[in-house]
Amino acid sequence: MENDSQTEKILITGGGGYFGFRLARKLHSAGAKVFLFDVHPPGQALPEGMVFHQGDIRDYSQVEEVVRGVDCVFHIASYGMSGREQLNRQLIEQVNVTGTENVLKACVQCSVPRLVYTSTFNVVFGGQVIEGGDETLPYLPLHLHPDHYSRTKSLAEMEVLKANGSALAGGSGVLSTCALRPAGIYGPGEQRHLPRVVGYIESGIFRFVYGDPGSLVEFVHVDNLVLAHELAAKALTEERGCSATGQPYFISDGKPINNFEFFRPLVEGLGYSFPKLRLPVPLIYFFAFLTEMVHHLVGPVYNFQPLLTRTEVYKTGVTHYFKMDKAKRELGYEPREYTMDEVVEWFRTRGHGKTRNTSPTKRFILNIVVMVAFIAVLLSFLPVVGY
Repeated sequence: MENDSQTEKILITGGGGYFGFRLARKLHSAGAKVFLFDVHPPGQALPEGMVFHQGDIRDYSQVEEVVRGVDCVFHIASYGMSGREQLNRQLIEQVNVTGTENVLKACVQCSVPRLVYTSTFNVVFGGQVIEGGDETLPYLPLHLHPDHYSRTKSLAEMEVLKANGSALAGGSGVLSTCALRPAGIYGPGEQRHLPRVVGYIESGIFRFVYGDPGSLVEFVHVDNLVLAHELAAKALTEERGCSATGQPYFISDGKPINNFEFFRPLVEGLGYSFPKLRLPVPLIYFFAFLTEMVHHLVGPVYNFQPLLTRTEVYKTGVTHYFKMDKAKRELGYEPREYTMDEVVEWFRTRGHGKTRNTSPTKRFILNIVVMVAFIAVLLSFLPVVGY
């Protein structure tokens, strides 16, 4: 039996989430002793030997307790990526900034030598066109971020990379850090974006697309992102020449594609027709702005899920994709080929598909509501355009 003192000990903040748990299972299968830290437990049973600690990253004492004794931290925990979560500025700040500060402080105090931070494309993107950008792009000025999530993730990444080389307590070495900037994550069982998309499809809301059909964005399959994190952790070690220390990396499948064309196989695979109506981005952005204003007014009473936020309009309708030469060169990252087939099958085996279509009466009412809403927005928007 392997000596436990020689087994690599890994902590994953946000380990109860979709990606965190996927990473945990991969590391566990490779022989690591994996500890999960999250406010919510995983939705699946833990493999034998994996340990879950329920706690809040905003509480330093809890963070220090779980960090003590580990060899590497994967800091994945964050809040406010999409939907109504994007509108809770206070919680976003506490989790993304204060939480990251707690993790960094605990790593130094507990002499943890390595930290891999899960960042985002958004640290450099705020609605402007980016074609084949790379890591030499400067951070987007903080005041230009269209949402608080992106702003706080940018602040957190800066702190993580600045902490690289910090002396560990007791003179036991230095902290080595790096940051991975993934595109939108997809894969079977993903719980943040795909169920929302499928919900819109099945409810009949998905009646239009928007933006230039030539606009391109990127996605990353969950297992490619797991691979990138494994490689990044290894590239922080002396055995690999510490090649990743203090560095950011863009991570995706390496296949820029129109956002809506990416989801076409899912729409049609579930038996629905792909929308033919295409609307301009400014119109949808204005609709999202009005929705956010309504949420600001009624959110304290009814915390509804916005159809889209302004940031989501930018992220899905404006071209932004990045080169991965640096990740390939310094991490050895080579994305593998994946399709949406497994995602479609995952939803179909759980009863999703055309058979779940709404009744004719409900569809008729929904059509009227959607039509009236967009006519109202259009009438409100036109004078602004002509001003």
